[in-house]
Amino acid sequence: MPSVRRDTGGAPSTSGRPDTDGLVDRFGRVAHDLRISITEKCSLRCTYCMPEEGLPAIPREDLLTAAEIARLVGIGARDLGVREVRFTGGEPLTRGDLLDIVRLSRQAAPGIPLSMTTNGIGLDTRAAALRDAGLTRINVSLDTIDREHFARLTRRDRLPRVLDGLAAAAAAGLGPIKVNAVLMRETLADAPDLLAFALEHGLQLRFIEQMPLDADAAWRRDNMVPAAELLSVLESRFELTPVGRADDPSSPAEQWQVDAGPATVGIIASVTRSFCAACDRTRITAEGTVRSCLFGDDETDLRGLIRSGATDGELADRWRAAMWNKQAGHGIDAAGFEPPVRSMGAIGG
Repeated sequence: MPSVRRDTGGAPSTSGRPDTDGLVDRFGRVAHDLRISITEKCSLRCTYCMPEEGLPAIPREDLLTAAEIARLVGIGARDLGVREVRFTGGEPLTRGDLLDIVRLSRQAAPGIPLSMTTNGIGLDTRAAALRDAGLTRINVSLDTIDREHFARLTRRDRLPRVLDGLAAAAAAGLGPIKVNAVLMRETLADAPDLLAFALEHGLQLRFIEQMPLDADAAWRRDNMVPAAELLSVLESRFELTPVGRADDPSSPAEQWQVDAGPATVGIIASVTRSFCAACDRTRITAEGTVRSCLFGDDETDLRGLIRSGATDGELADRWRAAMWNKQAGHGIDAAGFEPPVRSMGAIGG
């Protein structure tokens, strides 16, 4: 079985790279959106992400500390052109020093939006504190509002806690709140009810095509739900008018106006309508490696540099080198495609 290829020595090749401060790659893309995973732990076991027993634990000493995370956030914002930061996991709310991570990152990058992707469990008691620490927005993963289906998909009966978390985030002003729903065959019929729920509560719903990033390696191209099939299900109840990517041309979500607006629903067709050519993301794993692409198993170590006394400039240069070597795309439809070794829960969303 292939393994993750971690660069722990010299920097990746930068041959031909233009003399620019930003995170540019060989295909002319520039990364502005930083996703930084802070844990592999999660309070759910979604079938498209986690194995039933959870992911192998990362030793505590191998995780980036709150101060190390904040330092990288600061370098990204100050030196590398990062314009937005999102904390991911695993489930960020399982990390006990989350407030410190947000607070120190806010101090390191005072003008940058800080958001978080969460399943919402525990958000009901922490939303206000996260806002006060400097978090600006929340993305909540929620695939269905049918309690039985939720329990089956996540292997946990915790839908009420998620809904409580959504309410708390709204009360704390962590908006606009986006809801991410992974398209699964077993919850496709629930999609209109989920959209109606989002419209009622002022949530921005985005459906996401399931990608081959599940730890159980059960994904099959011929069983996934494509965007076109979802649209036909939603149109049985709503009038949908395509508006493209009107709010943000670099966004992966195509938007449809619902019942003449103003509300919209988004679809991220990661597989059938690939947006790799416009990708503007850079990722750091919970262990402190740069991962330039979800589907590339090459990782470049920054944690080792940090702990060996590297300067901010040296860290920035290594980060630039990692992104210069980013692959062209995920290649899901290519002959001989193999999914990455790490699942989504281990990479960070």
